[in-house]
Amino acid sequence: EVQLQASGGGLVQDGGSLRLSCAASGFAWDDYAIGWFRQAPGKEREGVSCISRSDGSTRYADSVKGRFTISSDNAKNVVYLQMNSLKPEDTGTYYCASYRPYGTPGLRDGLYDYWGRGTLVTVSS
Repeated sequence: EVQLQASGGGLVQDGGSLRLSCAASGFAWDDYAIGWFRQAPGKEREGVSCISRSDGSTRYADSVKGRFTISSDNAKNVVYLQMNSLKPEDTGTYYCASYRPYGTPGLRDGLYDYWGRGTLVTVSS
């Protein structure tokens, strides 16, 4: 059974940093991608970043480019999302999810088959 567990959320001030972790287990294959999504109250869920476990290719939403960095520790089956220069508009529940992509993974949530429970990020102004 595939399981994804997101952690690392919390309360941080405008301009601060947080690192989220997504621990993955139960995969019977190695060529999966992990994506990070977020959902603010009253808003639709949006893709933030994703990474391919097999070739390390990444993708970022325009709103986080230059501030967020996604990385993967394949030995530990953990994907990290380093979030710097956080803004109040980054506030939301962050989820990690997974699917098996063809090529560079995408950020459309309909692509993803497995979802973990979210972790809350609150950026105060």
